[in-house]
Amino acid sequence: MPRTRAQGKTALIAGLLAASAGLACLAAGARASGPGIAAQLAKVSLPPGFKIELYAADVPNARQLALSPDGTLFVGTREDGRVFAVVDRNHDHKADEVITIARGLNMPNGVAFRDGALYVAEVNRVTRYDGIESRLANPPKAVVVNDRYPSDRSHGWKFIAFGPDGHLYVPVGAPCNVCERLDDPRYASITRMNPDGSGVEVYASGVRNSVGFDWNPADGQLWFTDNGRDELGDDVPTCELNHATARGQHFGFPYCHGGTVPDPEFGKKRACNEFVAPVQALGAHVAPLGMRFYTGTMFPDPFRRRIFIAEHGSWNRSKKVGYRVVTVTLDGNRVVAHDPFATGFLQGEEEWGRPVDVLVMPDGALLVSDDLAGVIYRITYTA
Repeated sequence: MPRTRAQGKTALIAGLLAASAGLACLAAGARASGPGIAAQLAKVSLPPGFKIELYAADVPNARQLALSPDGTLFVGTREDGRVFAVVDRNHDHKADEVITIARGLNMPNGVAFRDGALYVAEVNRVTRYDGIESRLANPPKAVVVNDRYPSDRSHGWKFIAFGPDGHLYVPVGAPCNVCERLDDPRYASITRMNPDGSGVEVYASGVRNSVGFDWNPADGQLWFTDNGRDELGDDVPTCELNHATARGQHFGFPYCHGGTVPDPEFGKKRACNEFVAPVQALGAHVAPLGMRFYTGTMFPDPFRRRIFIAEHGSWNRSKKVGYRVVTVTLDGNRVVAHDPFATGFLQGEEEWGRPVDVLVMPDGALLVSDDLAGVIYRITYTA
């Protein structure tokens, strides 16, 4: 589901950024303030005590976020083909510079940081930039970690992250709306590999298109979002939040959608009760992407340990849905609530923002990337 609806978006982006009379370019990036941005952010509704501000402007097509221990924020893109480093030199929680560290890449959506190196996931490969933080202005040549992933661009963009087991997790979306690709078990899966690219194996199967996952800090188990198939109507099937308790589980695609809906073409082959059902239905076409367990201490206790999920929003539903950040509350590993958190990016049938990823900062603030507006927001709480 997370396909970009390019029509009409150029004007929206220009209106959001150019209307900000207080935009001031700083080196290769920009810091933004002013009435234009403020007017848009004033439309965002948050629970009492929470506040949303602009963290970084001029981050075109901002997608996955990854933070180094030294505080450099790395940002992947999908359509833009660049990877950015966002630097807050004076630690005032606003970006001072946005630096392009790679360009001309093939949907470099995924970014992850480990042992001083930035890992970048394109459609068919993962590369590594060693010692990147000391060379932001003159990045090192990329080292190929693994270039043997499928080259299909349909659902080929990737979210990547290192798990608590030290492996790099790399999803492979289904190269279609719905299809059965028994010729390559990596399709519609989440794989994992050693940091050097060796030992690739399928961790979870039957996953149509996951563009966000995280591990529960309580037990180290994997949770992930998945985007449901299209062309079954406005309300079916639901997008999903899933919980993988062990390697080798199958989550239904292409045979069963949302845990209960047999596929019209492939559902006769296998029954829904053969698969691991979602732990939470997120809604049809909402396009859930990045997700994180909240591990900070800034937010009040009811929000701690919740899962925060960025919903990119529908592209082909008759009435648009998504375009927001939601939370999922757990009791152990059982979902007990699913609530909107940040709404207002969709006004009627017009969207001015599309959340893509969320990231918990060391101070407990929550960053949200927006690939439509080309900015990154910072959400804070004050009692």
